[in-house]
Amino acid sequence: MVSLPRLDRIDRHLVRLLQEDGRLSNKALAAAAGIAPSTCSERVQRLLDRGVFLGFHAEVEPEVMGIGLEALVAVRLRRHAEDDVERFWLHVEQMPEVISVYHLSGANDFLCHVVVEDAQHLRQVAVSGFTTLQEVAHIETSIIFEHRAKPGYPDLVEQG
Repeated sequence: MVSLPRLDRIDRHLVRLLQEDGRLSNKALAAAAGIAPSTCSERVQRLLDRGVFLGFHAEVEPEVMGIGLEALVAVRLRRHAEDDVERFWLHVEQMPEVISVYHLSGANDFLCHVVVEDAQHLRQVAVSGFTTLQEVAHIETSIIFEHRAKPGYPDLVEQG
């Protein structure tokens, strides 16, 4: 985990605003934060330089990209040896249908969010993408009916 310096109130506010809308102009961002545009520009650049922002992206309608179905694939490995875990990571990172992966504690070792065209594509990904790996002992697939996500992380410093 990267150790970042703590952010002051204004920096945290800028981060919240940019998480909600990464396309805010510097002028609009400065006005919303109650600071001068030049100060805002300097602060955002400093946040970028410090690695606070991991990237900016556009949220896209899945159907436009040919995605008709989303699922979560819970994966249990045969062994928890470091090389098996690393091989699994390397494999799923290469799968275009896998859009996020969580390494977990508990009954399952990984939870993979996959996007596919349809049920047949999901079956293909489950069989050829997961069960053919020697490291995988068991998978369980759950179709996602609906997905809602908040635009970013909450400011727990302000909460506490």
